[in-house]
Formats: sequence, C-alpha cells, structure tokens
Amino acid sequence: MKKVFLFFALLVMANISKAKDNPQVIKIKTSAVCGMCKRKIEKNLAYEKGIIDVNLDIPSKIVTVSFDPKKTDAATIKKLINNSGYDTDGVVAPAEAYEKLPSCCKKTEATHN
Repeated sequence: MKKVFLFFALLVMANISKAKDNPQVIKIKTSAVCGMCKRKIEKNLAYEKGIIDVNLDIPSKIVTVSFDPKKTDAATIKKLINNSGYDTDGVVAPAEAYEKLPSCCKKTEATHN
C-alpha cells in the first residue's frame, strides 16, 4: 500500500513540474505609458494563480506573460489587465477602472518613465 501511495505521489509531482516546464507565452498590447503602469500591471498579474512571469515593455506597450494553461488562460489575463484600468489588444478598459488610474497613467499622456 505504501508503494502504491508513493507511486501516485511521484506521478502527481511529475505532472506539476511538467506544467511548469511547458508554459504558454502571450503578448498583449496595452495602453500603459509609464513606470507606474508597469508596476501596477506586473503586481496585479503576479497574484493570479498560474502566472509564471510578467514583463511590460513600456516603449512598445507590450506585456509578455508566461503562464500555466492548466491554471489560467489568455482571456482571464486580459480581463485582469482591463480591470486594472488598461486597454488590452483594442478592448477598452471599464470606465470605472480607468478613472481610478493616476493622471500619469492615462492613455492621453505621452510615453514617459
């Protein structure tokens, strides 16, 4: 019985490590314009289950996200960014979330650091 339990435990651990070895990567165009936007988006996504890595490139406004597809998906990630107040791939953020952004993070501002 102990051997069977050990076998299943090892099998589960192997599947968990396999998911981390095969993450999906998506690139999402955002309306982010500054370092504060970068910190906010990266911080908000860091708390989502399944997110492995997040990096927002401010000049291109592209956020690159590595994630475990068994725990989250691209639509959920985009929705989290939208709900933070930023547009994603042409989908406009909800007005109430956008209005909560600091003035430097509004998309009408020029790109800056």
